[in-house]
Amino acid sequence: MLLDTHGRRATDLRVSLTDRCNLRCTYCMPEEGLAWLGRPELLTDDEIVRLVGLAVRELGVTDVRFTGGEPLLRPGLVGIVERCAALAPRPRLSLTTNGVGLARTAAALRAAGLDRVNVSLDTLDPETFHRLTRRRRHADVLAGLDAARAAGLTPVKVNSVLMPGVNDTEAPDLLAWAIAHGYELRFIEQMPLDAQHGWQRDGMVTADAVLASLRTRFALTPEDGGLRGSAPAERWLVDGGPHRVGVIASVTRPFCRACDRTRLTADGQVRNCLFAREETDLRGALRGGADDTELARLWRAAMWGKKAGSGLDTPGFTQPERPMSAIGG
Repeated sequence: MLLDTHGRRATDLRVSLTDRCNLRCTYCMPEEGLAWLGRPELLTDDEIVRLVGLAVRELGVTDVRFTGGEPLLRPGLVGIVERCAALAPRPRLSLTTNGVGLARTAAALRAAGLDRVNVSLDTLDPETFHRLTRRRRHADVLAGLDAARAAGLTPVKVNSVLMPGVNDTEAPDLLAWAIAHGYELRFIEQMPLDAQHGWQRDGMVTADAVLASLRTRFALTPEDGGLRGSAPAERWLVDGGPHRVGVIASVTRPFCRACDRTRLTADGQVRNCLFAREETDLRGALRGGADDTELARLWRAAMWGKKAGSGLDTPGFTQPERPMSAIGG
């Protein structure tokens, strides 16, 4: 198992397939993009499947989420999903995407064995979408969401980040829209993982502000008495249910105490926390001829050293060198 010194067990693996993205969201990267990883630096399809297989068979991982960058830009994505779905024991497989290319891939991903998707969408207004992402692809994301639902990649979850003075008034409209379309909406606090290192605590929309905005139109009741276990989202029933809405408050309400995640970057580095400043190189060991026993030892050692918390709530917090696009969501 992947244990740490605080008694937590990692069963949820986030696998970044690429650091590239076809949007340029203002809270993530500059308009000109970033210096992408070269192809030799990326794990190959075979290497990804081998490491996922090791995590599932030997290390107790039960859930695998493919992320990026934008994972739909990975040419071998469908094949990777199909091979991971064939592992025994079979992990639950999900994908986090900006949805731009989902309309043309949803059916193939479902056929390959993908269970569900999370799609990022911060606004219902095409012009605000362009302002946030610097691309005019709003209609493509909506089409991708429709395709995901039609393909059976359910529950389709929609992730939204609210930015002050841009889309911070849209929370009630986004929830009404999500309910009408059968999507599960989750608001995520903006995190200090932008490539520009421009994040400021007093410049983000907090969970409390989101909930106050939602309550101007909806009655919210904590689901399961407010107990969320290792889930990152606190969830509320909307107007008594059955619809629900979630808030992921990584900054103001951190959930480190019950964290069950381990992360593998697109270039083969294990990260034991989204905000970690240290990594463990599995790619080098793998390409150097390490067998599965040695790779498992390295992975366990990386997780054993996991800190009690992210440090976001401490005065001395320092943002990781890598931005979110290079770490994986």
